[in-house]
Amino acid sequence: MSSDAAPKAARSSSLPSANPFERLAELIADLTPGMDPVVMTIGEPRHAVPDFVAPILARSIGDFSRYPNIRGTDGFRTAVGAWLDRRYRLGGMLDMGRGILPLNGSREGLTFAALGARDYLAKVAAPPAVLMPNPFYQTYAAGAHVAGAELVALDASAGTGFLPDLETLSPDLLDRTIAFYYASPANPQGVAADLETWKEVIRLARRHRFLVIADECYSEIYRDAPPAGVLEAAHALGEGFANVVSINSLSKRSNLAGLRVGFAAGDAAFLDAWARFRGLAAPQVSMPLQAVAAAAFADEAHVIENRRLYNAKFDVAQRLLAPLFGAVVPPAGFFLWLDVARWGGGVEVTRRLWSEAGVKVLPGAYLALDGASSNPGADYIRIALVDDVTTIERALARLVATLGD
Repeated sequence: MSSDAAPKAARSSSLPSANPFERLAELIADLTPGMDPVVMTIGEPRHAVPDFVAPILARSIGDFSRYPNIRGTDGFRTAVGAWLDRRYRLGGMLDMGRGILPLNGSREGLTFAALGARDYLAKVAAPPAVLMPNPFYQTYAAGAHVAGAELVALDASAGTGFLPDLETLSPDLLDRTIAFYYASPANPQGVAADLETWKEVIRLARRHRFLVIADECYSEIYRDAPPAGVLEAAHALGEGFANVVSINSLSKRSNLAGLRVGFAAGDAAFLDAWARFRGLAAPQVSMPLQAVAAAAFADEAHVIENRRLYNAKFDVAQRLLAPLFGAVVPPAGFFLWLDVARWGGGVEVTRRLWSEAGVKVLPGAYLALDGASSNPGADYIRIALVDDVTTIERALARLVATLGD
C-alpha cells in the first residue's frame, strides 16, 4: 500500500467480480430452504404506490410521444427545488434553473457523476482517485471504473461510527481525488452524518478541489429526526453550493423504485457542464414521469405514512431481537445491520438461516471490499424490512429461534 493511503482503506482499480445478489445465489445454491421462504435481501419498497400516480400518468399520456429536454421540465425543477428548500431550509438560494437536473433514478446519476467530475475538474495528478465508504452501494465502484479512477474504499465500521473517518485522509490522496461518494443515511448501517460532519466533508472538497457526490436516497426514511443534508451544510457555510451535488430519488421516499426518476442538485457550474455531456450521452427522463415526480415532491402525506409503516416494523424488530442483539434500530433507512460474529459471521449465518428457517438475508461481506486487515462487513448480515409487518414478525421470530438455540 502506498504511503498516501488512508489507514484501513481497501484499494482496487477494478469492479467487484459480481454483484452481491449473484454471490448470494451461488452461496446458497446447494441448500433447500428449511421453511416457506421469506426473502429479506433487496431494498425494494413494497408499500403502496401513491394514489395520485395513475391519474397523472393518464392525463400526461400524450407526452410520451415527445423528446424531453435533458434539463427537465420547469414543473419538475420547481417542485424539486421547493421541496429541497422546505426540507433543508435553503432560503431560496438554490438556483432552480441551473442547480437541478433530472436523473433516470439515482443509480444512473451516481454512476456517471464521477465521470462528470473527472472532466469538469480536469486534474492533472495521476492516477485520479474516487473515495467511497466501505461497505458501499456497488454503483460507486462502477462510477470509479467508468471514470478510469482508482477506487479508494474507506472502512466504515463500528469503530468509526459506521461513517468514513475523515482524519485518516492524507493531503496527497485528497489532491488526487475527483469525487467522494458519501452516503448519508448510510446503506446498510442506517447512520446519518450530522451537520458538522457534512461541513467538514465540504471543506475538504473545496480545499482539495474535488466533488462531493452525496447519496441521500434514504433521507426521508428515518425514525425521529430528519437527517442533516449536504445542501443544508453548504448553505450553513454561507459560500454557495460549489463542489457539492446531492443525489436523491423517489424510490425509497415514495415507493416508486420502478418509476426510475431522481435528481441531482447543487453546484450549478458543475451541473451546467454535466448537462452538456448528458445531452450527448444520457437518456432523458420522460415528461409524464417528471409530472408524477413533481406531484410526489409536493406531497408529504404519503411520505409520513411510509415512515410510520417502517417504524412499526422496527418496533417489532427491537422487541424480538433485543434479547439476542440489544439495540438494533438505526437512526434511518430500512435495513437491519446485525453483528452475527458469535455465530460464525455473515456468510455462515446466511446459509444457516436459509437452510433451517427459510429466511434469506444478505452477508455483509458481499457489500464491502477486503480492507487492510479484514472485510468490515464480514461479521454482519443485512436484512431489508420492506415486507408487511406480519411477514417481518414471522421471519424475525424464525431468526431468533434459529440463532437462540
